[in-house]
Amino acid sequence: MANWSELGAVAPSALEPSRLLAHHGAQWASRAARANLAAEPDDSHSNLGWDDDAGALVSHELAGRDGPVRVGLALADLSLFVLADGGAPARIALNGQSDAAAGVALDAALAALGLAPATPVALPYDMPAHKVAEGAAYDAAGNAEALTELARWFAAATDILDDFAGRHGAVSVGSSALGTSPVRCWPHHFDIATLVSLEEGDAETARSVGVGMSPGDETYPQPYFYINPWPHLAIDDLPELPAPGHWHTQGFVGAIATGEDVLSLADRRAGLAGFVDGAFAASTSKLGL
Repeated sequence: MANWSELGAVAPSALEPSRLLAHHGAQWASRAARANLAAEPDDSHSNLGWDDDAGALVSHELAGRDGPVRVGLALADLSLFVLADGGAPARIALNGQSDAAAGVALDAALAALGLAPATPVALPYDMPAHKVAEGAAYDAAGNAEALTELARWFAAATDILDDFAGRHGAVSVGSSALGTSPVRCWPHHFDIATLVSLEEGDAETARSVGVGMSPGDETYPQPYFYINPWPHLAIDDLPELPAPGHWHTQGFVGAIATGEDVLSLADRRAGLAGFVDGAFAASTSKLGL
């Protein structure tokens, strides 16, 4: 469960090394899904869900020989696990292992359950540069506190996003019943999000609002929550946002609350939920809804 009182034990600005490690490690769960699930046009077969009990990002169910199988990455200790229905998980500690060695171990665990190997899967996107991609070993032990803090941010984000999606699960626009997508982590950018569809039609033109949390990227090197209306809003007439948010207008237009902003709130959960709701309402209003 989200631990809002302990959030901030490690400064948001200090999480980049652990975030990069976890981002690379999570690709194994996504690769296993790509190897064993039919491809979806939006690539959603490869995305991951947050499992509070395991503190892990976990794949969709894969059809193993004897039943459903899930592959996940526990963030706090960077251990991969392969969980067959009703059985004990097979765990693969990434600490001290190269990416290649982790792939060999994962393939063996998948093969034992009648599943296709993950290592032949080529990712259809570029990953952020990191020494593990060049053969260096994962250092989970040296990043233990930061990885635990990263897990807290994913748990907090899931808490907020599940609540938001539950309250906006059905959106009526004319005669159409639209709404929120499942809260999932997208392994390309490593963000966890839901998409609120506001209009039927081509995703390139239909109105929507993405609501999510990035654990950090080249734009903000710390966790941040975002509300991104689509199509992009005109930057010369943006509405006021509730605290502690601001509008980001370079490269994309979105309402942003950084990790440092969230930690500044007297009541972190209530304040963040208020920001998300207020920014969503401002975005849909500007989209003409």
